[in-house]
Amino acid sequence: MKKKLHLIIPLFVFVLVSCVTVNIYFPATAIQKAADQIVDDVRAQEQNGEQKKSEPKKDESSWLKNLPLISFGASEAYAAVDIEVSTPAIRGLKDSMKNRFLALQPFYGKGALGENNKGLVEVRNADSLSLKERADLNRLSQQENSDRNALYSEILRANKLNPDMMGQVQKLFANSWRGKSRQGWWIQQDNGQWMKK
Repeated sequence: MKKKLHLIIPLFVFVLVSCVTVNIYFPATAIQKAADQIVDDVRAQEQNGEQKKSEPKKDESSWLKNLPLISFGASEAYAAVDIEVSTPAIRGLKDSMKNRFLALQPFYGKGALGENNKGLVEVRNADSLSLKERADLNRLSQQENSDRNALYSEILRANKLNPDMMGQVQKLFANSWRGKSRQGWWIQQDNGQWMKK
């Protein structure tokens, strides 16, 4: 009986500790981080004259981070996901949007253009613009939205994500575009209401 216990107990502990479920999930956190970086890159000219706030650095030398986590019973582990945002297509789209941003800025400032809740720009009120300005605004906003839609599709493709996830990607990018807009620019809230930031 004692010999059987010596064999059964280690086997029981092994089975108990190794019950791990791996879930493949939508990498919202990784995509949000990538979206923030892309928006920062596109709007880099705007930030050249402004002092960026630096985030406090985390203590990387902490001995706690090196401790293994021990748990008994079933637990979930999420597959680590690195989001690919440096394909040639993505870099080209970022460059195109970056080059267009300076032309869009005056329209944001005049309230004629805003960031909607789907990650796109939207013409709001062009009444005070001249005919040439209206034409420029329409052309620029169509080009911008075309590039943004292509960017979101390319991120899905490059990361082998389901095309049905487009709405989630758009929402995460909308958070970044709106969150990184200047004070006084129009942004659309999740509930559809427009407000000045």
